[in-house]
Amino acid sequence: MSILEARDITSGYGEVQVLWGSSLNLEEGKLTCLVGGNGVGKTTLLRTVMGQIHPWSGSIWFEGRDVSRLPAYTKADMGLIMVPEGRQLFTDMTVYDNLEMGATNPRARPKMKDNLERVYEMFPRLKERRDQNAGTLSGGEQQMLAVGRGIMADPKVLLIDELSLGLAPVLVLQLFENLKQLRDLKITILLVEQNVQMALAISDYGFVLAEGKVSLEGPSRQLAKNEHVRAAYLGL
Repeated sequence: MSILEARDITSGYGEVQVLWGSSLNLEEGKLTCLVGGNGVGKTTLLRTVMGQIHPWSGSIWFEGRDVSRLPAYTKADMGLIMVPEGRQLFTDMTVYDNLEMGATNPRARPKMKDNLERVYEMFPRLKERRDQNAGTLSGGEQQMLAVGRGIMADPKVLLIDELSLGLAPVLVLQLFENLKQLRDLKITILLVEQNVQMALAISDYGFVLAEGKVSLEGPSRQLAKNEHVRAAYLGL
């Protein structure tokens, strides 16, 4: 059953069109990846789905409701949460304060204690550094904090933009293992990721975006064997 659908989305910035009829759907409780080359519109699609920019045409459906024109904060209250590229943490605030900020929506507040325990169990380093300012953390720790803040919002769907960007391989492996844990908790995930091989290896289903629209989709194992994907994105 689809929990989130984007149907024939066109959007962009100013007069520059980036998306040209992009469609995708997320099955509830599954980990889906969105991959493609630089500049093809992956982040734009996430921002449009989240409500940070409005679609020019097409529609976005969340739990059977048309949410195309709703602002991002309303979607967040409904359980659609985004972990943005670049983390966008409150760097002068502590790790704990950043996590607490993630639990500001009405759905998340009653579950703050349980979700905080979940975050600390998943990312023990954040518990060790809970009183440390976020701006003093390493890049990997900041990414853990960004994901942890998303978990604190008690998401039904978690959109994650470029999880591995700029991180050491050992930290990338750890974060991808954490995504598996989130999937096991039945959180629906859409991962936009530059590491195509890793994204296809851990996800259930994948979409390949090219020139502003979805050019391929299918179970991730099948996409990983697709000759076009292997040549264009895996270097094989």
